[in-house]
Amino acid sequence: MTVLPRDVLHASLQDPVLESIGFLNEIMGRYPDALSFAPGAPHPAPYEGLDTARYLDRFTAHAAASGLGPERAARLLYEYGPARGLINGIVADALRRDQGIDADPDALVITVGAQEAMFLVLRALIASPGDVLAVSDPCFVGITSAASLLGAAVVPVPEDADGLDVGALAEACRAARRSGRRIRACYVAPDYANPGGTRMAAGRRPRLLELAAQEDFLVLEDNAYGFTAPPGAELPALKALDGGRRVVHIGTFAKVCFPGARVGYVVADQSVSTAGAAAVPLAAELARLKTAVTVNTSPVCQALIAGMLLEHGGSLAELSRARSALYRRNLARLLRALDREGAAGLPEGVEWNRPGGGFFVRMRLPVPADAGLLEASAAGYGVLWTPMAPFHPGGGGTRTLRLSCSYLEPEEIDEGVRRLGAFLREHARPRSGAGARPGGSS
Repeated sequence: MTVLPRDVLHASLQDPVLESIGFLNEIMGRYPDALSFAPGAPHPAPYEGLDTARYLDRFTAHAAASGLGPERAARLLYEYGPARGLINGIVADALRRDQGIDADPDALVITVGAQEAMFLVLRALIASPGDVLAVSDPCFVGITSAASLLGAAVVPVPEDADGLDVGALAEACRAARRSGRRIRACYVAPDYANPGGTRMAAGRRPRLLELAAQEDFLVLEDNAYGFTAPPGAELPALKALDGGRRVVHIGTFAKVCFPGARVGYVVADQSVSTAGAAAVPLAAELARLKTAVTVNTSPVCQALIAGMLLEHGGSLAELSRARSALYRRNLARLLRALDREGAAGLPEGVEWNRPGGGFFVRMRLPVPADAGLLEASAAGYGVLWTPMAPFHPGGGGTRTLRLSCSYLEPEEIDEGVRRLGAFLREHARPRSGAGARPGGSS
C-alpha cells in the first residue's frame, strides 16, 4: 500500500482550522442527541415541501418568453452553459431593486456557493508572495481556508463593536509596505458577521472605502446575513456606496433559498486592462478561472434559484422576508433565554454580545473554551457550541465560544440554554477573582 506522509503534501492540509472543523463534525456525530448551537446552517422549515418542478418551469417559461423559445429554454437545464452563469440578469435586477447595487449582468459570475467566489477572487488578486489578504479578526474560516489553500499570506485586523477597525487596517497597510509587501484585498462581512455577529457602523463604511482608494486595495464584501436586519434598520451594502469600484461583492442563496442548491454569486465590475485588447470586467477573468475549477455552476440549480426569485417578483427582499422573521425570532429567543440564565446566576466573567440580526451570539468565558470543555459540555449536559479560537487568525478567542440559533426550534433554544447554564455553573468558574459582569456585553 502506498503511504503518503502528510508533510510532503500541501501545507494547507495541516491547517489547524481544518483540524478544528473535523473535530467539531466528529463530536456532533458522537453526540447526535445533544442540542447543538454549533452549526450555522439555515433552518429547514422554509424549504420543506419545496416545489422544485414549479420553480424550474417558472424559469424555463421566463427564458422562452425572452426569445429563446420553449425547446432551447428547456435545453438550458441539461447542458454545461457559460462559466459566468445563466441567471446573471435576474440576479443583477434583484440586487439593483433591493440593495441599490447597480451592476451590469456581465459584471457577475454565478458560482458554486460563496466559497467558490472567495477562492476565485483570491486566486485572481493574490498574484505574488508579496500580495497579502487582510481579514477581520475574528473572521469566517471559509476565507482563511481559501487563502491557506492558495498559499496566500493573511494579516488579521481587529474589530470592535462597530466592526473592522479602519485605523488598525491603515496601520497594517503601512506595516506591509515597510516589509516590502502590499495589502491587495481586505475581507469583511459588514452585516452580522460569522462568527461574532458584529455589524459595521454606518459611519465606518465610507471610511473603509476611502482607505481602500488611498491604499489601493479591493474590499471583499461577504453579504450572507444582511437580509436578517430588522425592518427599518437596514444599512447600505458597501457595494451600494462604491463610487470608485473598490468593492467585490460576494453573496449566497443558501440562506434565502436553500443550501442544497449550492449557488452563490460575485459582483466584480472592476476594469481589467489587457495588452492590445479592450478592457474587460474582473468578472470575465474570474469566469476564465472558473473553467479550470468547476467549469460551470449547475444549470438546474441556477434555474431553481431564478425561479424562486421570479415567483417573488424578482426581489431578494420578498423572497427572504419570512426567513428573516424566523431568524430574528430565534435570535430574540436565544437572547431572552441567556438573560434568564444570567438573572439566575452565572459564573463571574461569563458575558455575551447582543447582535441585532444574523445567526450568531458570541460568549466570553473566564476559562478556556477549548475541545476539552466542549467534550465535557456534550457528554455531561447534552449541549454543543463552537469554540471561537479557529476564527481568530491573530491567535485570540481562546476563551470565547459561538452560539448559533439558526437551526433550532424555539423550545430547543430554551432547553439548550438551560443545559448550557447548568454546564457553565459547574465548569466555567473563574480561576482568579477577576471577571466581568454576566450578560449584555457588546
